[in-house]
Amino acid sequence: MLSKSYKYYWWCQIAGWGFVGLSLLFFAFTFGHEVTDIFLARTGLIILAGIITTHSLRWVIHRFNWLLLPIEKVLPKLVVAVIISSIVCSLLVMVAVDLFQLRTAKSLQLEFAKRLVISTLDNGLFLIPWVLIYYTYHYVEKSRRQQVSTLKLESLVKELELKTIKSHINPHFIFNALNSIRALIDENPERARNAITELSNILRSSMQAEKMETVSFEKELNIVKDYLALEHIRFEDRLKVEYEIDEDTLDQPVPPMMLQTLVENAIKHGVSKQMTGGLIKISSDFKGAHHELVILNTGRLNGHLSGDGFGLVSTRNRLQLLFGEKANFEIKEIGHNMVEAKVLIPVDLK
Repeated sequence: MLSKSYKYYWWCQIAGWGFVGLSLLFFAFTFGHEVTDIFLARTGLIILAGIITTHSLRWVIHRFNWLLLPIEKVLPKLVVAVIISSIVCSLLVMVAVDLFQLRTAKSLQLEFAKRLVISTLDNGLFLIPWVLIYYTYHYVEKSRRQQVSTLKLESLVKELELKTIKSHINPHFIFNALNSIRALIDENPERARNAITELSNILRSSMQAEKMETVSFEKELNIVKDYLALEHIRFEDRLKVEYEIDEDTLDQPVPPMMLQTLVENAIKHGVSKQMTGGLIKISSDFKGAHHELVILNTGRLNGHLSGDGFGLVSTRNRLQLLFGEKANFEIKEIGHNMVEAKVLIPVDLK
């Protein structure tokens, strides 16, 4: 069973050499040469010899992997191959012409060597374009396959990176939550039981989100509300929470557990270090062609303005992997004893 590309090759061979035959007929009519049976037979022999020669040349190219060689190394080989192929093609035609007595009166006057040189030059004019077209096609096809392979590889790498990042985020959150519950067990068992219920809700949502690369902002916000309800049991009145949410943003896609990670970071490195507690404010709105998420918290960065902690690094990485250069994340101090983490996610305007 012939492959699709091999069938396409043969159709191109027949079409290409058929065009050569039609060109010979065109020039014969144009310059007033008589189109006799001998002329048609010789034209047919040229087409047949051309197909045999170029197919043999193709075999040599593939047999010795010339398509894999750089142009500076393959060019001398091709020059020699074209010269030899032109000579072989000429010999095939000349032998067949003599065998079937198809020589013209003009050719009878020429010596064998002169006939061979003239015929070789003529055939070289056909073989050179054949080689150029053949190599151009394979060069373009090779580049296309490389691009497809590169895209598939990049997609696979991104998928693996996303799964690796998420596999770190969930245990990181669970251990912090369990530490919070452990602190409540002796102090207030009832509150500890409530905290376990909150944690169960969060884990259930987290396991569902793990199956997707993005979730709706509404689902992510619900996880954060459960998390903050759990933390409120630990901090009591020391933790103040405010929401400023544009309802139109609730269906926008966001990386799962991203908002929860940023809120957890704000509590761990901000509010928990304040003697009197502090504020967590979550805002969501559209800013131009972006969905803007802002987490404002009481605290300071302690000079680490780049935000190189795991949660912040994972946020940057996931935004880049999922949304590319159009997404952005920054964290900075604003005003007195306040930190702002801002996420910009491009909005699909389709």
